[in-house]
Amino acid sequence: MSQQQKNVLILALPETAGSALYGMVDVLMATGNIWQSLVGDPIPYQPFDVQIVSVNSAPFHCGHGIPVEPAYAIADDPAADILILPEIWLGPHEDIGGRYEALMDWIKLRFRSGTTIYSACSGSVLLAESGLLDNCAATSHWGYQELFRTHYPRVHFRPETNLVYAHPDGRLVTAGGTTSWHDLALHIIARYVGIGEALRIAKVYLLKWHGEGQLPFTSLVRQTHHADSAVRKCEEWLKMHWRDPRAITLLVESSPLPERTLKRRFKAATGSSMIEYLQNLRIEAAKRALEHGRLSVEEVSLEAGYEDVSFFRRLFRRLTGLTPGEYRRLFRPLVEELADLSEA
Repeated sequence: MSQQQKNVLILALPETAGSALYGMVDVLMATGNIWQSLVGDPIPYQPFDVQIVSVNSAPFHCGHGIPVEPAYAIADDPAADILILPEIWLGPHEDIGGRYEALMDWIKLRFRSGTTIYSACSGSVLLAESGLLDNCAATSHWGYQELFRTHYPRVHFRPETNLVYAHPDGRLVTAGGTTSWHDLALHIIARYVGIGEALRIAKVYLLKWHGEGQLPFTSLVRQTHHADSAVRKCEEWLKMHWRDPRAITLLVESSPLPERTLKRRFKAATGSSMIEYLQNLRIEAAKRALEHGRLSVEEVSLEAGYEDVSFFRRLFRRLTGLTPGEYRRLFRPLVEELADLSEA
């Protein structure tokens, strides 16, 4: 990899999460020198020049009152090989349309000028608002699926993976939820400095690559915001009767609406078909059983309403990215450790 220093700009806004902002600054500035200092390497180097940019250059406080002093305003249009849009504190149904019009223009200008743009977590909402993600695949925190479906339907949202290339030459890259900035930092270091240095940084900072993606961490059951009272009643009924093997049939029979009308309205309001909604309820219950209980996979399958264990295993893997056994091995130790700590 080339050792020519790269100019990195990290965007900060009042909504920015300070942990992601300064975490990224710290890790990139430490690249090439912190491991070398720890092990006595006589040749440290600084592959990244990292600066903070904002809408204007006046000092301000970002999320949770953390102070920020930008080096540049967007009007300065500083040179940048890399622009990073870190996580912003944003409600899952919050619309930022029209909030930062000048910033949107600047982001597009940077891209046209050859800057490679990376986003972490909800930073991809800014990219989506700029229009650069139209007709492209992208990811963000799994909790923003409905936001993208509602406000950015032209973006092909992929909640299952942790890094998505939105541009064929790799000049637009989005990362998943919250601490996915760790993965993004390692990716940037590997790309511009080398895999060896990325591994060294991972060792120093104890950074973990989330190769399992986001699906294992995703809640399959979320409250959707819509005004269809008939569909809302269906959702509540399914939450009460998801164990019943005839749940969908019974729901359709009890509804005053024709079956096709009910299913069409359900899909339009929730973004899921009835069977998908029911499967999400069942697999979410199975996840809890695997995390907290000691039932066998066969017993968990029956508890979730599936007599066909092979089908249950396939469905579980499709919705979570892991087999039931892999899921249990990933999360149960954490549950047990936290339980022990709470009792100490």
